[in-house]
Amino acid sequence: MITRRHFLARSPLALALAGAGCQREQPTESMSTPTSQRPLIVSTWPFGKPANEQALATVRAGGSGLDAVVAGIGVAEADLSNSSVGAGGLPNAEGVVQLDACIMAGPGHRAGSVAALEGIGHPVAVARKVMESTPHVMLAGAGAKKFALENGFPEVDLRTPEATAKWREWQATRDGDPGHDTIALLVLMPDGNLYGGCSTSGLAFKLPGRVGDSPIIGSGLYVDNEVGAAGATGLGENVMRYCASFLIVELMRRGATPGEACAEAILRTARQDPKGIDLSINFIAIDKQGRWGAAGTGKGFAYAVTYPGYSEVLPSLALSDLKVKAVGGHLEATGD
Repeated sequence: MITRRHFLARSPLALALAGAGCQREQPTESMSTPTSQRPLIVSTWPFGKPANEQALATVRAGGSGLDAVVAGIGVAEADLSNSSVGAGGLPNAEGVVQLDACIMAGPGHRAGSVAALEGIGHPVAVARKVMESTPHVMLAGAGAKKFALENGFPEVDLRTPEATAKWREWQATRDGDPGHDTIALLVLMPDGNLYGGCSTSGLAFKLPGRVGDSPIIGSGLYVDNEVGAAGATGLGENVMRYCASFLIVELMRRGATPGEACAEAILRTARQDPKGIDLSINFIAIDKQGRWGAAGTGKGFAYAVTYPGYSEVLPSLALSDLKVKAVGGHLEATGD
């Protein structure tokens, strides 16, 4: 047997990490020393870039880390052109938009979550309210909506003409997969504290009541103020069954960089799952030192990185670009 470090150091996976954005990580700094590179904000997909920039502006205006998460994710939730998050999200099989979201605060290891929430446009803000004003972590369905309305969140019609048209087309054919993107957004504040959030409308045309990984603490999002934070996007069932974001943070605790941890979590999942590498899952992570990384099972996953003076969309490592095969009962990345 070889160690994880030995395998990563000598394999094409290490070389791929070095060239795929995952090693564009910040130099290690003391967590207690504010730098020009903080707050550091990392989120999924190119639509995460404006979300990051709003989060940065919120901190610069005096907002907290939680304020930054809610304001940043709120940009994606309000974007009607985004068919997988918030008000523009595609409906379930019955034509109803059901939203999922969660939020975590590193200090105090607090969390809040809502699932299958209908008629409320900013589920991540409701998740924060659950965290801050109830003894619970998760509210779901009608109870989540009742709670939101009682706390002043306005009821809105989440069905856009575009989403309704796509639902009607799907009804006629019951065919096609329009995707299942999510915004996960992670923040490392100047004081070293970590925060994160995740929001989605979930799998398009899903069974009513289906909940994916996004509102599940440890699956779609996990924040540990001693170590780092991780978030997920992709097919939620394949993330949930492996508690993937929690796993990534634990790999960082054991010494992996964020990029290594994201890649290794995918390989570990692929080794156990009957689908192998064909999982449609992607991850981002940051650690306490201000480094970041990302990896996905397939091509096309890009993520956004923002800090003062810098805001870019970067390509992630796509493990499908490597030859991943079983060797002695284990998966190894063997390269081309």
